[in-house]
Amino acid sequence: MVTDPIADFLTRIRNAQMAGHRIVEIPASNLKKRMTEILYDKGYILKYKFEDDSKQGIIKIALKYDASTKVPAIRGLERVSRPGLRQYAKPAEIKRVQNGLGIAIMSTSKGIMTDKEAKMNNVGGEVLCHIY
Repeated sequence: MVTDPIADFLTRIRNAQMAGHRIVEIPASNLKKRMTEILYDKGYILKYKFEDDSKQGIIKIALKYDASTKVPAIRGLERVSRPGLRQYAKPAEIKRVQNGLGIAIMSTSKGIMTDKEAKMNNVGGEVLCHIY
């Protein structure tokens, strides 16, 4: 039983990249689907596919690597807010990730979005993770 599905999502991606896998399969949820869409929109993954099965569904993610050096596009995945210690930020308090080179995925009252989108919409929320 997984008590933190977001940490499980990030760990599966991290482990697949360390092992050099091209595709990783993750149990689906609406939150994970939105996080996957953000990763695709920002260019961190190659493609994704949502598949339905008899249970909750599966997300298949094609990981992105540099063609010549085989270095993953995602350098780091960090869980910020966790079940034991939630981290919230107001729009003015949202910090840049890796000096603006990375993104923070946030859960706001207007849905799951990046830190830059949250600042533009002037909403704060829970900082789920940092990706760079």
